[in-house]
Amino acid sequence: MSYPHLHKAYYDYSLFLKYSLIILIHLCGVHNLIGQQQDINIANEYWAKGDKQKAYEEFKSLAKTNENLPFIHNNYLNVLITLGKFKEAEDHCERMIKREAGNLNYRGDLGIIYVKQGDLPKAEKYFRGLIKNNLEDPYRIKIIADHLLSNGVPEYSEMALKELRTASGNPTYFALELANIFRVQGKKDEMVAEYLNYVTQSPGNINYVKNLLQMLLSKPDELESLEKILLDRVQRNPDSDVFIDLLIWDYQQQKNFYGAFIQARAYDKRFGKGSPRKTFEIAHIAFNNKDYDNAERCYAAIVKDFSSSDEYLPSRLGLIRTTEAKVKKKFPVNLDSIKVLVSQYQSFVKQFPDIPTSFESQISEAQLYAYHLNQFDSAVVHLNKVINNPKANPSVKSKAKLEIGDIYLLRDEPWEATLLYSQVEKAQRDSPLGYEAKLRNARLSYFNGDFKLAEAHLDILKEATSREIANDAMELSLRIKENTTEDTLGTALTVYAAVEKLMYQNKIEDALAKIMELKSGVAKNKSDSLAKFTNYSILDDVYWLEAGIRLKKGEFNEALTLYEKIIKEYPDDVLADDAFFAEGDLYQHQLNNKEKAMEVYREFLNKF
Repeated sequence: MSYPHLHKAYYDYSLFLKYSLIILIHLCGVHNLIGQQQDINIANEYWAKGDKQKAYEEFKSLAKTNENLPFIHNNYLNVLITLGKFKEAEDHCERMIKREAGNLNYRGDLGIIYVKQGDLPKAEKYFRGLIKNNLEDPYRIKIIADHLLSNGVPEYSEMALKELRTASGNPTYFALELANIFRVQGKKDEMVAEYLNYVTQSPGNINYVKNLLQMLLSKPDELESLEKILLDRVQRNPDSDVFIDLLIWDYQQQKNFYGAFIQARAYDKRFGKGSPRKTFEIAHIAFNNKDYDNAERCYAAIVKDFSSSDEYLPSRLGLIRTTEAKVKKKFPVNLDSIKVLVSQYQSFVKQFPDIPTSFESQISEAQLYAYHLNQFDSAVVHLNKVINNPKANPSVKSKAKLEIGDIYLLRDEPWEATLLYSQVEKAQRDSPLGYEAKLRNARLSYFNGDFKLAEAHLDILKEATSREIANDAMELSLRIKENTTEDTLGTALTVYAAVEKLMYQNKIEDALAKIMELKSGVAKNKSDSLAKFTNYSILDDVYWLEAGIRLKKGEFNEALTLYEKIIKEYPDDVLADDAFFAEGDLYQHQLNNKEKAMEVYREFLNKF
C-alpha cells in the first residue's frame, strides 16, 4: 500500500533540516566574523593607546588565522618592529609574501624591517633587487616608491625613482614625485630642481609650481638660492619662457622689483608677441608696494617700446599717478608739484578724450583740486563731466558720485554727502563699490558722533568681499568698541572723531588745536565739561592723530616723539606695531636715514 502524504511529509522535513543546517552554519560564520572583528578592534586599541605588549599578544593570537592577516598586517608589523622582534617580523612578512606573491607592499615591508633593525647593507641589496626586478613596469616602481616614502624610508623611495630614470633614459621621469621625496628629506635645492623639471614637462602647471614654492620657500636665503638656480637655467635655456617667468616671480617674492623689471622687459621683448604684459604687471605690483621708482621705470619702458599695445594708455596714466604718489609721499606736499600734476592730467584727457582711462584721469584731477588746492567747484565740474558723459560706464559714474559726496563732506554738508553715498550703495549693491559707499556712510556717521549707526553699517562690511574694505571696517569698529566700553556715552570718542573729521577736511591747524584740548582735557565750550582724558584708552589714538598732523606739516622730530610715546606707553595696544613701522618709514623716506630705518625695522620684526 502506498502512502503519498507520508512521502511528502518526509520530503518537506528533509528540506527543513537541510536549510536549517545551512542557516546555522551561516550564522556561526557571521558570529565568528563579528567576534574576530571585535578582537581586531581590541588589538588596534591597545596599539593606539601605546600598550604594545598587550597589542602584541592579541595580534599574535589573531595571526594564527589566515583570514585575519590582511586586516592586521600593518599594525602587527609595527608592533613587532617597535618591540624589536625582527625575526618574527621577517617570518610574518615572508608568510604574507608567500600568501600574496604579487603584493609589492609586502615585499617592500620586508626591506623596511632590515632598515629598522639597522642592517643597511642588507636593506640596500634587497631594495636594489626588488627595484631591478620591476624596472620594466614604471607603475610598479611607483607603487614601491610611494609605499617606502609613506613608511618613513624616503632614501629608498628616491633610489627607486632614480633607478627607473636611469633604466628608461628619461632624466625628468616622475619629477613631481621626486620633488615631494626631497621635500620630506629637507633637500630644498634638489626639490626645487625637480619642480623645475616638472614645469619643463608641463608648462601649463607653472602657477601650481609657483604656489608650491611660495609655501615651501619662505626664508630670504631660500629665495636667493632659487634665484641662482633660475639664472643658470635661463642662461642654459634662452628659448624657454618658463624659467624667466619663474625668475620674475622669484624677484617679486624678494620685493626686488628692479630685477623683476629687467627680466620682465626681456620676457616681453622675446615672448610677449607685442604685449608688455609682464612689465605692466610688475609696474602694478611695484606701485602697490610703494616702490614708485621701479613702477615708473616699468611704465616708462612700456610707453617707449610698446606704443601700439593695449597697455600703452594705462601706462601713460600710470606714469602720472606714480609721479603723484611720489609728490604726496614727501611732506609737506609741494603745491607747485600738485599744479604740474593737474596740467599733466588735463593734457592726457585732452589727447585721449572719452576713453575709460580718460575718465579715471578726470577723477584723479578732481581729487587734486579738492584735497590739495581747495578748489571744490573745479573738482565738482570735472566729476560731473564724467557723470554726464554717456560713454562712461555705470561703475565709473558711481565712483565720481562718491567723490562728489566726499567734497560735500569737505564743505561740511553731510546730508548731501550721505544722499550720494546711499545712491551709489543702492546702484552698486553687493559690489566693492557698493561696499565702499556703505563704508563712507559709516565713516560719516562716526564723524557726526552717531556710533550706533556707524556700527550697524560696519557689522555688514566686516563680511565684505574686499579684504581692504573689511579690514577698514574692522579697524573703525574696534576703535568704537574700545572707546565706548567704559565711557559709554563716548564723550572722548566724540571729540576724537571731530578731530578726524577736521583732518579729513584738511583743516590741519583746527585739528591740532582740538587735539591740544583733548590732551589737556579742557573743552573749548565749557559746557562740554570734558574730564581728563589721560585715563582713557583713546589717548594713544590721539598721539597717533597728532603724529599724522606733525608729519604733514614737516615737523618730523615731533612726529617721532609721538610714535615713541605710543610704543613705550602702549606697547600692547593695536597701534604699537603701526607706530613702529611709521617710525621706520619716516626715517627712510623723510629723513633719508636708511641705517636708522633699518634698525627700527629690525626691532619691529623682532617684536611683532
